[in-house]
This record gives sequence, C-alpha cells and structure tokens, in this order.
Amino acid sequence: MSRKLLKFLILFDNPSLLYFPGQFLTGRVLVELEDDTPVLGLYLHILGEGCVRLKSRGQERVYDKENYIDFRMRLLGESSQGPIILSPGIHSFPFKLGLPLGLPSTFLGKHGWIQYFCKAALKEPNGLVHKNQQVFIVMSPIDLNLEPPVVAQPFHCEMEHKLGMPCASSGTVKCRLRLGKGGYIPGEKIHIWASVTNNSRVEIKATEAILTETIQYTARGKVVQTERRELTTLSRGKIKSGHKDEWINEKLVVPPLPPTNLRGCNLIRIQYELFFIVIPKSFNKKIKLQVPILIATYPLRGENNTNTGSLSRSGSKERYPTILPTYRPTSESKSVK
Repeated sequence: MSRKLLKFLILFDNPSLLYFPGQFLTGRVLVELEDDTPVLGLYLHILGEGCVRLKSRGQERVYDKENYIDFRMRLLGESSQGPIILSPGIHSFPFKLGLPLGLPSTFLGKHGWIQYFCKAALKEPNGLVHKNQQVFIVMSPIDLNLEPPVVAQPFHCEMEHKLGMPCASSGTVKCRLRLGKGGYIPGEKIHIWASVTNNSRVEIKATEAILTETIQYTARGKVVQTERRELTTLSRGKIKSGHKDEWINEKLVVPPLPPTNLRGCNLIRIQYELFFIVIPKSFNKKIKLQVPILIATYPLRGENNTNTGSLSRSGSKERYPTILPTYRPTSESKSVK
C-alpha cells in the first residue's frame, strides 16, 4: 500500500492543539489513496500518561508510570468482516472524545514527563500496519479565586541575622520583605518591597530577589530526584556598614510556567518560591528569606491582566494564557545556594 497511500494524517479541529479537562477532543483521521485499496481496519488510540525516568549506568530506566487516559476506538471495519475496499481519493474519519476532569497539565522535564497522544493505525490484509501519531496539549486550570484567601493577601516577613563568629560578632543585619500577594499567573509582575539595614561592620556585596522552581520526581512512593533552577532575578548593589537600602515596588515578571503542583499527577510535584538574599562580604553565609509562590492560570477578580494573555472569569470574555510552558531544559539547572 505504500505507493497507494498518499497521506495518512491526524487532524484536530483545534489548530492550537491546546485542550482543557472536560472539553471534547475532536478531529479526524485523513487517508488519501491513489488506487482502490483493501484495508482490514482503522484504529485510534488516545493516551495520556505520566512517567518518571532516571539514567543508571548510562542506560535510561523507567522508575514509575501512571495513566490518565487510555481510550481505543475503531473508526473503520469490524472484527468479523473481511477487507474493505477504499476507493481512490481522500477519506475522512471523524472522532470525538470527552476529556476527563482532573487531568494534569502537559509537562516535559529532565527526569519525567506528562504527555498526551492520539495514535492511528491502518491495517492491511497482508499484515502491514501504517501508523501515525499526534501530540496534543492539556492545561489543567487553577483559579486563584477558588484558592485559600491568603493567596490574595500581602505577605510580610523579617529577620535579624548576626554576622561573624558567635565569640566575635561583627554586628547584625536586619531584613524586611513584603510582597503584594502570594498567587500569580504567567505574565504578571511580583511587586517587592524590602529593606536591609546593615548594623554590622561587614559590607554587604549585593541583595537579590530570585524566583525559583523546584521539581520533585517520585517513584514507588519515594522522591528519587529533585531539580531546582532559577527562573528570573533582580539584584541591587553594595550596602556599607551603618547604611540602609530599600527596595520600593521592584518588579519580577513571572515567566511562562506550568501551574503549581501539577494537580492530578502523583509522580511529579512543582513548587515555586521567591528568595530574598543578602550577600555579605568576606566568608559570612548568605542571609535568605524564603516565600512560597502559587502559580495559577486564572487571575484574581478585579485585577487588570490585559498584558498577561489571561482575563478573570468575571470579565466579558474568558481566556487562558496564550503560551503553555511544557518544556524544561535538559541541561543542569542553576540552583539557589
């Protein structure tokens, strides 16, 4: 059939390939033939799965896997029938499947992934099978308006840290940090207010605000790998002894990111945190303030997010982020030390 089969495609009705739990996955399998062609059947397999994989002694080994969708249908032919003759030209075989609620978002990481496929197989009487597959993307939305109210409230923290050895203190550094809220969507800005008072004899080299991502990969109930990386950073310069520096409404833009925790997946866990770091000169350890951040897909009602690609549910239109971040770098990630 290879010479007779001109095209064998899976086409989705949604050209963006982006779907949400509860929506219908619709499309068609297109077969274009040059001559009369006998076939035994046309089969469709819709699959969604999560996988954790690690390399051991140079070989990749799957540690754990879970299924979210495993649906098979026959688009042409019956098991009790013989071959069916398809005439020359284009044949279109539609399909429709309601996606279950609670599906986790598509995700590709260094040690694991969550992916969704639509696979088609066309069988000949002589035993040959022609195959094709198409990946589609699932985004499981998180609405900040349905989360605990604390994500909409300003966050405050402060600490006073002694520099030097316990027997020979060099004085203290006082840090205060405030964020406008605790929940964000991609494209939003994290507003940061902070003050650092250097009451020590040690010069502060720099201060930094860093948004980080931590991914935990679990297999058979145990965390087998953790991946951490810095997403975006702001920094300021020196603070001399006896001086003070203030961050007044500094802004970190949230990049395209999958939602916190990949809800519905038991193998991969994602957490986001904002670190405010004070870096003293000499051999003193860095001073860190750490704040958990919730990344969602729907913003809080009443907020102006026209530049983020999303609108709140209370608006006249309902949209999701236009960019779905599914890919993770495979190189070693820079971590907060």
